[in-house]
Amino acid sequence: MISVLIVDDHPVVRDGLRSMFSADPRFEVLGEAGDGAEAVAAAEHLGPDVILMDLRMPGMDGVDAIRTLTERGVPARVLVLTTYDTDGDVLPAIDAGATGYLLKDAPREELFRAVEAAAAGTAVLSPVVATRLLGQRRRPPVDPLSQRELEVLELIAGGSTNREAARTLFISEATVKTHLLHAYAKLGVNDRAAAVATAFSLGYLTSRG
Repeated sequence: MISVLIVDDHPVVRDGLRSMFSADPRFEVLGEAGDGAEAVAAAEHLGPDVILMDLRMPGMDGVDAIRTLTERGVPARVLVLTTYDTDGDVLPAIDAGATGYLLKDAPREELFRAVEAAAAGTAVLSPVVATRLLGQRRRPPVDPLSQRELEVLELIAGGSTNREAARTLFISEATVKTHLLHAYAKLGVNDRAAAVATAFSLGYLTSRG
């Protein structure tokens, strides 16, 4: 069972999400929060597996909350769930440490799968968000990604774990981790979700890939 913390400043949204997740035996809703500061306190106290995080909230917003959780070493995975898909919303959230980014119009089962993937540490990006990132053409790194690094990132973007990527590419899991670390350094990021998002924005990955 995956434990969930719901963070949104609208009580109606929180009620709807609580009802949805409580009705499914795969999930347990540990609590709710109405802003970023409450989210940080609740996450530290309750220890959820996944935090469903809205972005635009009064007081401490979602990005600042994600950054604070990351800085404090809170192990919960953060899955952004918002109505906003602008460039100014997506990358700051992922750079702050979010594991994934979904829009609130996502179908129920897509949201459930995203929470399961986030709990497993897999990067999750809404197709709409991934497509939008393609349009944000940032300057490629000085050292381009190698073919093997691209292959690893493509598998990670598709939801594969390190072990699954290793099996697919017929290499060791340690080698997969090495390729990921090299890709992180070239892309200027620190984790899987940020690497996938940045690779999309630079055109290394496509929505089909």
